[in-house]
Amino acid sequence: MAAILTWAFSSPDNPHYIVLVGVLAVDMFLLIEARRYRDYDVYRARVRLLQQNFLATTLDPSQRDEHSDWRAELSDDYRRPTLKITLLEAISNRLRRIYFALLTVLCLAWLFRVTAFAPGENFPDTAAIASAPGAVVAGIVGTFYVGVLVLAFWPREREAKEEFRETEAGDWKESE
Repeated sequence: MAAILTWAFSSPDNPHYIVLVGVLAVDMFLLIEARRYRDYDVYRARVRLLQQNFLATTLDPSQRDEHSDWRAELSDDYRRPTLKITLLEAISNRLRRIYFALLTVLCLAWLFRVTAFAPGENFPDTAAIASAPGAVVAGIVGTFYVGVLVLAFWPREREAKEEFRETEAGDWKESE
């Protein structure tokens, strides 16, 4: 991102759409990391099952709060591993944690790049790419960012089980 932004702003002759190429690159990294996050979640769920049912009971035997079939569940998961969350949830999680900020920086940089080097021209003329009119380009970029917002912040039931989430009061609770 730093290289793309540096080059895009280094000269008025450099095209503004290079920032949009950066957006595509960040999107590819988002998809790669979402796939990696789904794999990570498999191991996180296994460790959490061991923490709740083996370690907690070992440390305090008076609190026998274990699931009755946790050993069979863990054994089955080792024999037939399955992904615990959908790709959509993984993308949404990674957007909220990291990528939404990166994409916002790129969006603001693109808007600034389109307007900063052409102060006398109107926005649709400066946003044009080759034969694509600026209004169409701006519409596509705007639609993309609305989609990113919806994907990142649309409230829905979480599929990731036994994950810690921060409450409004700043306390941590375990999601069901």
